[in-house]
Amino acid sequence: MLTEPDIRIADSSDADDAVTTARQAFESWRRTPAAERGAALRAAAAALRAATDELAEIHERDTGRSAAEAAESIGAGVSTLEQYAELGPVHRGRTLHGGWSATDLMVPEPRGVVVALTPWNDPVAVACGLIGAALVTGNTVVHKPSERCPRVGLRLGELLGQAFPDGVLTTVSGGAETGARLAANPDVDVVAHVGGVETGRSIALATARTGAKALLENGGNDPLLVDGDVDPVWAAEQAALGAFANAGQICVSVERIYVHRRVAAEFQEALVAQAREWTGRIPPLVDRAHRDKVHAHVHEAIEAGAEPLVGGLVPDGPGSRYPATVLTACTPEMTVMAEETFGPVAPVMVVDDFAEGLAAAASGRYGLAATVLTADMAHAQEAYRVLPVGTVKVNAVFGGAPGGAAQPRGMSGSGYGYGPELLDELTTTKVVHLGTPGGRG
Repeated sequence: MLTEPDIRIADSSDADDAVTTARQAFESWRRTPAAERGAALRAAAAALRAATDELAEIHERDTGRSAAEAAESIGAGVSTLEQYAELGPVHRGRTLHGGWSATDLMVPEPRGVVVALTPWNDPVAVACGLIGAALVTGNTVVHKPSERCPRVGLRLGELLGQAFPDGVLTTVSGGAETGARLAANPDVDVVAHVGGVETGRSIALATARTGAKALLENGGNDPLLVDGDVDPVWAAEQAALGAFANAGQICVSVERIYVHRRVAAEFQEALVAQAREWTGRIPPLVDRAHRDKVHAHVHEAIEAGAEPLVGGLVPDGPGSRYPATVLTACTPEMTVMAEETFGPVAPVMVVDDFAEGLAAAASGRYGLAATVLTADMAHAQEAYRVLPVGTVKVNAVFGGAPGGAAQPRGMSGSGYGYGPELLDELTTTKVVHLGTPGGRG
């Protein structure tokens, strides 16, 4: 059994050395046959699967997420690695035929050194996606996990790294300064980041100076729109799942709710009942600093006129737990409606009709995801056309087919972060014209 590693915070020299090591390993790794890279990824997935229980326990200590739920997330990471192990070796190229004696080839090539900056709320599954897609296409990777879950990140790096040659995957620990140093390194070709908006902005500025590609998923403020023709009790179950699962610490958690007046009273009553059921099984927030932020959003909303139907109070005692909270009489200017709270909070605004709710859901500067609960196909069609987000979910707050992609918009980021399309993001295309001697091509 692997022993839990000591935490060594990388300084500027360590960050630079990690990039140098990745650059040195790149030339050999890019020349490794694609099938062999895929086989290495399958071996990494097997090592991760074998250590699921151990890594889940570390995950629980680092983030507060239960070991059982952490194990599910680790399983998703394993599946992602296996998926890219299959997709990578058949990643597409194409040919163009300009004449009888000439052919143009469009050949995908690795971009080079990829810096992966990953979050604390789902540290294994997210990292596996970025790392797997980068490595299988011939890039080398420097991975910096969030400073809020360093032990998970280091263990993950140890487990995956044993399947690859030295320097192909390097894991470094550190905070914002380390991440900034990596992002600004002129020898880095891609910076892939999942996390907060402000960090994403700084990465975009850094890569604009170096010429590296920025691949960003920078949070969201995902709306849930409840139409007047759905079962309000079922809708409340969906809303509770979206707002309270993992204490609301999921990238696509429900952050704001717009409910048709026709079903509002029954919906809110059922949502309060759901919140009371969820409170006993919600994990703690990642730390007390984050809980302070969540409570500040709630307190500000109450001061501005929102009514707490349940929750909204910081529990006594140690730890960082926060209760499932339902707020009604919310207004668009409240921070809890306008920004990402990232906690177990369900702020509700009642709307007079579907059109009003859709307009409100489509407002704001974020564009990660949105959910619509409706029995009206015309409303569903209108919603997915109008909502300016990367992912629209109809009649389910979570879900999606394996291999599905996601492409955030606005302040939520840019570039595909999942699916086969991520292989395109992490490669670049070279056009080769093959003619015959003598100018006949």
